[in-house]
Amino acid sequence: EVQLVESGGGLVQAGGSLRLSCAASGFTFDDYTIAWFRQAPGKEREGVSCISIGDHSTYYADSVKGRFTISSDNAKNTVYLQMNSLKPEDTAVYYCAANRGGLFVTTAQTLKHMFAVDYDYWGQGTHVTVSS
Repeated sequence: EVQLVESGGGLVQAGGSLRLSCAASGFTFDDYTIAWFRQAPGKEREGVSCISIGDHSTYYADSVKGRFTISSDNAKNTVYLQMNSLKPEDTAVYYCAANRGGLFVTTAQTLKHMFAVDYDYWGQGTHVTVSS
């Protein structure tokens, strides 16, 4: 059974940092793409970043480029999202998502967009609140 468990959310002041973790189990980690999406109240789910575990290629949405860093620890089957210089507009529920294959990053780089429908497996989400 595929499981994704997010952790690391919380309340932080603007300009601060948080590191989210997505612990994965139930599948061959190296074969998958792991993504972070977020959804703010009243807004659509937005793709933030994704990483192809096999070749470590990455994509970042323009809204977080230069502030967020996605990485993976294959020994721990865990993907991290380091979030620096946080802004109030980063406030959202952050979801980890996964699907088999490595082309999702290439697609996101080409289209400059991540599609939630591309991902079959989702975590329960972790709340991030950035106060001004």
